[in-house]
Amino acid sequence: MGGSRNRWPVCHHKGGSILRRIVIGISGASGAVYGVRLIERLAAIEGVETHLVVTRPGEKTLHQETGRGLQDLRPLVTELHAVERIGATVASGSFLFDAMGVVPCSVNTMSAIACGLASNLLTRAADVALKERRRLVLAVRETPLHLGHLRNMTALAEMGAVISPPMPAFYTHPKSIDDIVDQQVGRLLDLLGVGDGHLERWAGI
Repeated sequence: MGGSRNRWPVCHHKGGSILRRIVIGISGASGAVYGVRLIERLAAIEGVETHLVVTRPGEKTLHQETGRGLQDLRPLVTELHAVERIGATVASGSFLFDAMGVVPCSVNTMSAIACGLASNLLTRAADVALKERRRLVLAVRETPLHLGHLRNMTALAEMGAVISPPMPAFYTHPKSIDDIVDQQVGRLLDLLGVGDGHLERWAGI
């Protein structure tokens, strides 16, 4: 159950420095900008190794919403893994990583993870995170939600995943879409255990 997930985080030593290893998945839901901004901010954090997997629908949504392709994301990550490459490092529990985020997470991808359907590298890596008791954060992007969606979310929460739909925080008085995206990405970084110090936190009233 979720309360027993005490193997996170995992620290790696490389060249004398502590390294955090994060896996990011981008699926085909609307909100590709969240995934892009997340890996941009991860790239700016010293000592973080980022592995990226993008589904085919995710590629299409990425291009449609941001005008970017995988070639634009490649320089921002340590390794970009092809979604069909089921034998990649992140597909094995012996490959130590600290946390995984699927940002954005479509209900198709969420449902596959909930049912253990590891038919591509993204869902396989998520399955690894669950079975190895590592932090898995799903930025589920869908509304409204029917009962099947909610039951899958419940199953995932019982397995230890963190369900974190992108919800705007208006107490920060955002002045642009960028402000809203940055605040949400800051929360996701917190959940992944690699906060970068740029999150505007609630100070009370």
